[in-house]
Amino acid sequence: MRIAISATGPTLEAEVDPRFGRCQYFIIADPETKEFEAVENESAMASGGAGVSTGQAIAAKGVAAVLTGNCGPNAHQVLSAAGIQVITGVSGKVKDAIEAYQSGKFQASDKANVPDHFGMGANPGTGANPGAGANPGTGRGSGMGRGMGRGMGRGMGRGVGMMTGTRPGVGPGGDCVCPKCGAHTPHQPGNPCYNMSCPKCGTRMVRG
Repeated sequence: MRIAISATGPTLEAEVDPRFGRCQYFIIADPETKEFEAVENESAMASGGAGVSTGQAIAAKGVAAVLTGNCGPNAHQVLSAAGIQVITGVSGKVKDAIEAYQSGKFQASDKANVPDHFGMGANPGTGANPGAGANPGTGRGSGMGRGMGRGMGRGMGRGVGMMTGTRPGVGPGGDCVCPKCGAHTPHQPGNPCYNMSCPKCGTRMVRG
């Protein structure tokens, strides 16, 4: 049995990343043998739909549980549909989280603990001093999401600061995504994605 832990780095000494969809790495580990592999999260800097795409990638790894700090509703739905336990509120070092899971100290979460797009623009550094960015961002997108600036942090970590956002937030447009087969369909203003069914497999859609 293997589990996935969101991490700020590729080792067991790394800290648990508080974000799921936009974490830097995942540590895929066997709690009994302590064997592990580090997988870089290709959706960490995605402009949208990071929770769904990351959830699908982790489901493909065949893990039994995911340990992370926070998990939004779209990612939680994808993971739950794949039969994967979602454990939120995890912090500290990855190796300690694995030990705690093996000892039965965690309980699975039956719902998301943060709203959509929680991790956008909040990219902590991986070194001793997370980069805060030269220009703290005050801009917001025109929709519900926040624009993602790319002011480069000057700390030892690889932080991405928030400056005035150049990317629009998630507004009325965009796509609805099937958490099961990945099919996309245009979002209809005034009609939430969760009220729509996938045209291919019939699964309830989520916002991309």
